[in-house]
Amino acid sequence: MLMLKNLKQLIFSVEMKKKKGERNNNSILLQASYELFIGLNVILWRKRHRLFSIISAVSGCLLLLLFAFSVFTPPPTATEHFLSHHLSAVKKTEVVESNFDMVFQVPASGGTLGRDLWSSSQSKFYYGCSNASKSFQSADMKTHPNRYLMIATSGGLNQQRTGIIDAVVVAYILNATLVIPKLDQHSYWKDTSGFAEIFNVDWFISSLSRDVEIIKELPRNEGKAWIPRSMRVPRKCNSKCYQIRVLPVLNKKHAVELTKFDYRLSNRLETDLQKLRCRVNYQALRFTDSILELGKILVERMRMKAKQFIALHLRFEPDMLAFSGCYYGGGEKERGELGALRKRWKTLHVSNPEKVRRHGRCPLTPEEVGLMLRALGFGSDVHIYVASGEVYRGEETLAPLKALFPNFHSKETIATKEELAPFSSFSGRMAALDYIVCDESDVFVANNNGNMARILAGRRRYFGHKPTIRPNAKKLYKLFLDRNNMTWDEFASKVRTYQIGFMGEPKEVKPGKGEFHENPDSCICQANGLKTPQEDDESSKERKEGAEVSDEQQQQQQQPLEEDPDWTDIFYLDKELPDVITKQEHPEVEGLFSD
Repeated sequence: MLMLKNLKQLIFSVEMKKKKGERNNNSILLQASYELFIGLNVILWRKRHRLFSIISAVSGCLLLLLFAFSVFTPPPTATEHFLSHHLSAVKKTEVVESNFDMVFQVPASGGTLGRDLWSSSQSKFYYGCSNASKSFQSADMKTHPNRYLMIATSGGLNQQRTGIIDAVVVAYILNATLVIPKLDQHSYWKDTSGFAEIFNVDWFISSLSRDVEIIKELPRNEGKAWIPRSMRVPRKCNSKCYQIRVLPVLNKKHAVELTKFDYRLSNRLETDLQKLRCRVNYQALRFTDSILELGKILVERMRMKAKQFIALHLRFEPDMLAFSGCYYGGGEKERGELGALRKRWKTLHVSNPEKVRRHGRCPLTPEEVGLMLRALGFGSDVHIYVASGEVYRGEETLAPLKALFPNFHSKETIATKEELAPFSSFSGRMAALDYIVCDESDVFVANNNGNMARILAGRRRYFGHKPTIRPNAKKLYKLFLDRNNMTWDEFASKVRTYQIGFMGEPKEVKPGKGEFHENPDSCICQANGLKTPQEDDESSKERKEGAEVSDEQQQQQQQPLEEDPDWTDIFYLDKELPDVITKQEHPEVEGLFSD
């Protein structure tokens, strides 16, 4: 009892001292706690018994509580600041979460990028040049009598165009007379048009008269018709290949017909032969007057709607998507519809849509094209001419593109049915109309890497490097998938970065296929005495590095196309592409992808 009495006195003493001092004075509290601790020890020293552990615990807890109260309790202002900051953070989090779907908002305006969207600043430094050199022999000096070369083209209009161009060069290599080529009338497109119904035959013959002798039909041999020997050469056959494979037969039979003549001539030819290619493509192949006349009208009507316009070559046909094995997120309905079409080709491998898209082998959707164009700076007020066939799911698929670019046109909307009537039953003639408008557009865009896209890319380079946008599909693929996880500004910035080298600028490094018709380097010259701004600013070291890049680009361009195939080419039908293409040939499919 005496110990408890003494303990009460100590505690009372501590309380009295606390009342005398300031409540927030830490030193007083610590001194009182210390005296209490000493007092307890004295008591315990005197009375060592079984209450020792209980009293020690009580004193220790009391000491810790007093110390914590005096030292660690923050002032009222700090507490208020913390609560205010916490509530603000919670409020911000709620706002972000509630607006998560609004982060990626496509603006109506293309923004201000500080550059001209409608022309290339470098184009004035380059020009098309395809004149023959002094050493190039003329037709009257080298053409042998009784050597007649015939060809049968393959595919759609633009693939057939490449065959016609290369046929002229092959005739020159073989010192032969070329018979006007036969157009493919049995492919997927089922167009019965002949050469003279699409191209100006007389202009074709006269404009090339100094290079190759060309006749309209095979002459008779002593009153009898020649029976040409039909044969086929490998793709990418070079000059020596033709001299070894075809020339002996030509000398013996005097008339040879090369069948399925598409991409049968190598990209790697001497400069004069490359320039001959350009003279055929850019000067000799001219459409008929009726096609040119309506094409001119279509261009004029687009100019009436807008001073500048974009032309989009859109390939999104159901058959093409089914054959390619691409998938665009349409669920079981899309898989069912395209899967049913795919069964038409029984020997196709099982498709791997993710792999095909990841490798950039799938065309962009209409919506993706619209997003790419907006990111590149084209606003909703821009007028777009769309050249396309049947679009998978029609208006449902086109709706997002039309929402982004309401000024949406096609030959069917700007021409009357009466104007189109002479052409509408012939796919080649309708394609020729689209070709003219796309060529004359201020900016040309393609969602694919097909023949029309390649041919027009090369032509637009030759005639002034007019902007030609080709999607960098491998890079854009992931970006489109992740777009809802970033802001519009982040998305647009990445699109512009990925598209460097895919805009049709002079000397841009193209990581693509190196097809000569797409990038006719031998026919692009730099103006004498002029240096590009890049050359003025570069040091000698940088110029050397640029030369190394150019060499690498040239090597890429010289690679045979079969080594780097694309889904739009019929090369796939001769080379196996894992997961997508069969080794066997499908004539109908060849036309489908040939455009």
